[in-house]
Amino acid sequence: MPASGAVTRNTLRRQIADALRDEVLAGRLQPGEEFTVKQIAEQYGVSATPVREALVDLSAQGLLDSDQHRGFRVHQFSVDDYRGMVEARMLVVDGIFRRHVRPAPAPFPASAAASGSAPEPDVTRGVAFLSVRRRGEAAVRAARAGDLDILIGYDIRYWRELARLVSANDYIADFLHRLRVQAWVFSVPYLRSDRDLLGWLWSGHVDLVDALTLGDAEAAIAVVRAYNRQSLEWADRLERLAT
Repeated sequence: MPASGAVTRNTLRRQIADALRDEVLAGRLQPGEEFTVKQIAEQYGVSATPVREALVDLSAQGLLDSDQHRGFRVHQFSVDDYRGMVEARMLVVDGIFRRHVRPAPAPFPASAAASGSAPEPDVTRGVAFLSVRRRGEAAVRAARAGDLDILIGYDIRYWRELARLVSANDYIADFLHRLRVQAWVFSVPYLRSDRDLLGWLWSGHVDLVDALTLGDAEAAIAVVRAYNRQSLEWADRLERLAT
Protein backbone atom coordinates (compact mmCIF):
# COMPACT_ATOMS: atom_id res chain seq x y z
CA MET A 1 0.00 0.00 0.00
CA PRO A 2 1.30 3.51 -0.80
CA ALA A 3 2.10 5.86 2.02
CA SER A 4 -0.78 8.12 3.06
CA GLY A 5 1.28 11.18 2.11
CA ALA A 6 1.55 9.92 -1.47
CA VAL A 7 -2.21 9.34 -1.62
CA THR A 8 -2.90 12.85 -0.36
CA ARG A 9 -0.47 14.40 -2.83
CA ASN A 10 -1.93 12.46 -5.77
CA THR A 11 -5.45 13.51 -4.77
CA LEU A 12 -4.34 17.12 -4.52
CA ARG A 13 -2.61 16.82 -7.88
CA ARG A 14 -5.85 15.68 -9.53
CA GLN A 15 -7.87 18.39 -7.79
CA ILE A 16 -5.50 21.12 -8.98
CA ALA A 17 -5.42 19.72 -12.51
CA ASP A 18 -9.24 19.57 -12.60
CA ALA A 19 -9.55 23.11 -11.19
CA LEU A 20 -7.14 24.55 -13.74
CA ARG A 21 -8.81 22.67 -16.58
CA ASP A 22 -12.14 24.15 -15.48
CA GLU A 23 -10.55 27.62 -15.42
CA VAL A 24 -9.44 27.15 -19.03
CA LEU A 25 -12.84 25.77 -20.10
CA ALA A 26 -14.61 28.69 -18.42
CA GLY A 27 -12.38 31.14 -20.27
CA ARG A 28 -10.89 32.57 -17.09
CA LEU A 29 -7.48 31.36 -18.25
CA GLN A 30 -7.13 32.54 -21.82
CA PRO A 31 -5.11 30.91 -24.64
CA GLY A 32 -1.54 32.15 -24.43
CA GLU A 33 -1.83 33.24 -20.80
CA GLU A 34 1.33 32.50 -18.82
CA PHE A 35 1.85 31.52 -15.18
CA THR A 36 4.38 29.78 -12.96
CA VAL A 37 4.24 26.92 -10.48
CA LYS A 38 4.82 29.45 -7.70
CA GLN A 39 1.85 31.58 -8.75
CA ILE A 40 -0.53 28.62 -8.85
CA ALA A 41 0.78 27.25 -5.55
CA GLU A 42 0.16 30.60 -3.88
CA GLN A 43 -3.27 30.91 -5.48
CA TYR A 44 -4.40 27.55 -4.06
CA GLY A 45 -2.36 27.73 -0.87
CA VAL A 46 -0.51 24.46 -1.48
CA SER A 47 3.08 23.32 -1.93
CA ALA A 48 4.81 23.44 -5.29
CA THR A 49 5.15 19.67 -5.82
CA PRO A 50 1.50 18.72 -6.52
CA VAL A 51 1.09 21.92 -8.57
CA ARG A 52 4.07 21.06 -10.75
CA GLU A 53 2.75 17.52 -11.22
CA ALA A 54 -0.72 18.83 -12.12
CA LEU A 55 0.72 21.24 -14.68
CA VAL A 56 2.80 18.47 -16.22
CA ASP A 57 -0.38 16.34 -16.48
CA LEU A 58 -2.23 19.15 -18.25
CA SER A 59 0.73 19.62 -20.60
CA ALA A 60 0.56 15.91 -21.46
CA GLN A 61 -3.13 16.40 -22.28
CA GLY A 62 -2.21 19.16 -24.72
CA LEU A 63 -3.86 21.93 -22.70
CA LEU A 64 -0.68 23.68 -21.54
CA ASP A 65 2.73 24.42 -23.04
CA SER A 66 5.77 24.36 -20.78
CA ASP A 67 8.85 26.56 -21.02
CA GLN A 68 11.83 25.78 -18.83
CA HIS A 69 12.49 29.46 -18.17
CA ARG A 70 9.04 31.07 -18.28
CA GLY A 71 6.81 28.44 -16.70
CA PHE A 72 3.57 27.36 -18.37
CA ARG A 73 1.03 28.91 -20.70
CA VAL A 74 -2.40 27.89 -21.96
CA HIS A 75 -2.06 26.20 -25.33
CA GLN A 76 -3.51 28.14 -28.24
CA PHE A 77 -5.24 25.82 -30.70
CA SER A 78 -5.71 26.96 -34.30
CA VAL A 79 -8.71 26.50 -36.55
CA ASP A 80 -6.78 23.78 -38.37
CA ASP A 81 -6.17 22.05 -35.03
CA TYR A 82 -9.91 22.13 -34.43
CA ARG A 83 -10.61 20.66 -37.86
CA GLY A 84 -8.18 17.86 -37.05
CA MET A 85 -10.02 17.16 -33.80
CA VAL A 86 -13.34 16.95 -35.63
CA GLU A 87 -11.92 14.60 -38.26
CA ALA A 88 -10.31 12.36 -35.64
CA ARG A 89 -13.44 12.04 -33.53
CA MET A 90 -15.52 11.41 -36.68
CA LEU A 91 -13.33 8.49 -37.76
CA VAL A 92 -13.18 6.92 -34.29
CA VAL A 93 -16.86 7.36 -33.46
CA ASP A 94 -17.93 6.06 -36.87
CA GLY A 95 -15.80 2.97 -36.32
CA ILE A 96 -17.00 2.13 -32.81
CA PHE A 97 -20.63 2.67 -33.72
CA ARG A 98 -20.38 0.31 -36.70
CA ARG A 99 -18.54 -2.32 -34.69
CA HIS A 100 -20.17 -2.23 -31.26
CA VAL A 101 -23.71 -0.85 -31.49
CA ARG A 102 -26.46 -3.24 -30.52
CA PRO A 103 -29.85 -2.62 -28.89
CA ALA A 104 -29.68 -1.78 -25.20
CA PRO A 105 -31.92 -3.94 -22.97
CA ALA A 106 -34.59 -2.51 -20.71
CA PRO A 107 -33.35 -1.15 -17.37
CA PHE A 108 -33.19 -3.50 -14.39
CA PRO A 109 -36.70 -3.73 -12.84
CA ALA A 110 -37.14 -2.09 -9.45
CA SER A 111 -38.99 -5.18 -8.16
CA ALA A 112 -36.02 -7.40 -8.91
CA ALA A 113 -33.69 -4.93 -7.27
CA ALA A 114 -35.84 -5.00 -4.14
CA SER A 115 -35.62 -8.80 -4.03
CA GLY A 116 -31.85 -8.61 -3.92
CA SER A 117 -31.33 -10.30 -7.30
CA ALA A 118 -28.15 -9.25 -9.06
CA PRO A 119 -28.74 -7.61 -12.44
CA GLU A 120 -27.47 -9.34 -15.56
CA PRO A 121 -24.64 -7.50 -17.36
CA ASP A 122 -26.86 -6.54 -20.31
CA VAL A 123 -29.51 -5.14 -17.98
CA THR A 124 -26.88 -3.11 -16.16
CA ARG A 125 -25.89 -1.76 -19.56
CA GLY A 126 -29.49 -0.68 -20.12
CA VAL A 127 -29.44 1.26 -16.86
CA ALA A 128 -26.19 2.90 -17.95
CA PHE A 129 -27.79 4.06 -21.21
CA LEU A 130 -30.63 5.58 -19.20
CA SER A 131 -28.10 7.47 -17.07
CA VAL A 132 -26.32 8.79 -20.15
CA ARG A 133 -29.65 9.88 -21.60
CA ARG A 134 -30.37 11.96 -18.51
CA ARG A 135 -27.02 13.71 -18.89
CA GLY A 136 -27.93 14.28 -22.53
CA GLU A 137 -31.25 15.85 -21.57
CA ALA A 138 -29.46 18.25 -19.23
CA ALA A 139 -26.96 19.11 -21.97
CA VAL A 140 -29.76 19.80 -24.46
CA ARG A 141 -31.51 22.15 -22.02
CA ALA A 142 -28.27 24.03 -21.43
CA ALA A 143 -27.52 24.25 -25.16
CA ARG A 144 -30.96 25.64 -25.94
CA ALA A 145 -30.61 28.16 -23.12
CA GLY A 146 -27.13 29.16 -24.26
CA ASP A 147 -25.66 28.29 -20.84
CA LEU A 148 -22.10 27.37 -21.78
CA ASP A 149 -20.87 26.63 -18.26
CA ILE A 150 -23.60 24.06 -17.62
CA LEU A 151 -23.42 22.66 -21.15
CA ILE A 152 -19.68 22.02 -21.10
CA GLY A 153 -19.82 20.04 -17.86
CA TYR A 154 -22.70 17.82 -18.95
CA ASP A 155 -21.42 17.44 -22.51
CA ILE A 156 -17.97 16.25 -21.44
CA ARG A 157 -19.38 13.70 -19.01
CA TYR A 158 -22.01 12.59 -21.53
CA TRP A 159 -19.45 11.82 -24.23
CA ARG A 160 -17.00 10.12 -21.87
CA GLU A 161 -19.68 7.81 -20.45
CA LEU A 162 -21.17 7.13 -23.87
CA ALA A 163 -17.81 6.25 -25.44
CA ARG A 164 -16.94 3.91 -22.58
CA LEU A 165 -20.37 2.29 -22.69
CA VAL A 166 -20.49 1.70 -26.43
CA SER A 167 -16.86 0.74 -27.05
CA ALA A 168 -16.17 -1.03 -23.71
CA ASN A 169 -12.61 0.25 -24.23
CA ASP A 170 -11.11 2.74 -21.79
CA TYR A 171 -8.32 3.69 -24.20
CA ILE A 172 -10.85 4.78 -26.83
CA ALA A 173 -12.97 6.58 -24.23
CA ASP A 174 -9.93 8.43 -22.86
CA PHE A 175 -8.79 9.42 -26.35
CA LEU A 176 -12.22 10.83 -27.24
CA HIS A 177 -12.40 12.56 -23.86
CA ARG A 178 -9.10 14.29 -24.54
CA LEU A 179 -10.33 15.44 -27.97
CA ARG A 180 -13.56 16.65 -26.41
CA VAL A 181 -11.80 18.79 -23.82
CA GLN A 182 -9.38 20.20 -26.40
CA ALA A 183 -12.24 21.09 -28.74
CA TRP A 184 -14.02 22.96 -25.96
CA VAL A 185 -10.80 24.76 -24.98
CA PHE A 186 -10.51 25.99 -28.57
CA SER A 187 -14.20 26.86 -28.89
CA VAL A 188 -14.97 28.64 -25.63
CA PRO A 189 -13.27 32.01 -26.33
CA TYR A 190 -15.05 32.28 -29.68
CA LEU A 191 -18.44 31.09 -28.48
CA ARG A 192 -18.54 33.51 -25.55
CA SER A 193 -18.31 36.44 -27.95
CA ASP A 194 -20.57 35.00 -30.66
CA ARG A 195 -23.90 36.80 -31.08
CA ASP A 196 -25.26 33.72 -32.83
CA LEU A 197 -24.27 31.41 -29.97
CA LEU A 198 -27.52 29.42 -29.93
CA GLY A 199 -27.22 28.71 -33.63
CA TRP A 200 -23.90 26.90 -33.17
CA LEU A 201 -24.39 24.88 -29.99
CA TRP A 202 -25.06 21.24 -30.72
CA SER A 203 -28.12 19.77 -29.01
CA GLY A 204 -28.38 16.29 -30.52
CA HIS A 205 -27.40 14.41 -27.37
CA VAL A 206 -30.79 12.78 -26.84
CA ASP A 207 -31.26 11.88 -30.52
CA LEU A 208 -27.89 10.16 -30.47
CA VAL A 209 -28.36 8.14 -27.31
CA ASP A 210 -31.86 7.12 -28.42
CA ALA A 211 -30.47 5.79 -31.71
CA LEU A 212 -27.78 3.88 -29.83
CA THR A 213 -30.32 2.49 -27.36
CA LEU A 214 -32.30 1.10 -30.29
CA GLY A 215 -29.13 -0.38 -31.75
CA ASP A 216 -29.49 1.71 -34.91
CA ALA A 217 -25.86 2.32 -35.87
CA GLU A 218 -26.72 4.08 -39.12
CA ALA A 219 -29.05 6.55 -37.41
CA ALA A 220 -26.42 7.23 -34.73
CA ILE A 221 -23.73 7.78 -37.37
CA ALA A 222 -26.06 10.15 -39.25
CA VAL A 223 -26.55 12.24 -36.08
CA VAL A 224 -22.80 12.48 -35.48
CA ARG A 225 -21.99 13.24 -39.11
CA ALA A 226 -24.50 16.09 -39.13
CA TYR A 227 -22.89 17.38 -35.95
CA ASN A 228 -19.42 17.19 -37.48
CA ARG A 229 -20.59 19.04 -40.60
CA GLN A 230 -21.95 21.79 -38.37
CA SER A 231 -18.61 21.92 -36.52
CA LEU A 232 -16.66 22.28 -39.77
CA GLU A 233 -19.05 24.95 -41.03
CA TRP A 234 -18.43 26.85 -37.80
CA ALA A 235 -14.67 26.55 -38.32
CA ASP A 236 -15.05 27.92 -41.86
CA ARG A 237 -17.06 30.81 -40.46
CA LEU A 238 -14.33 31.64 -37.96
CA GLU A 239 -11.81 31.84 -40.77
CA ARG A 240 -14.06 34.13 -42.82
CA LEU A 241 -14.55 36.45 -39.85
CA ALA A 242 -10.79 36.60 -39.29
CA THR A 243 -10.06 37.81 -42.82
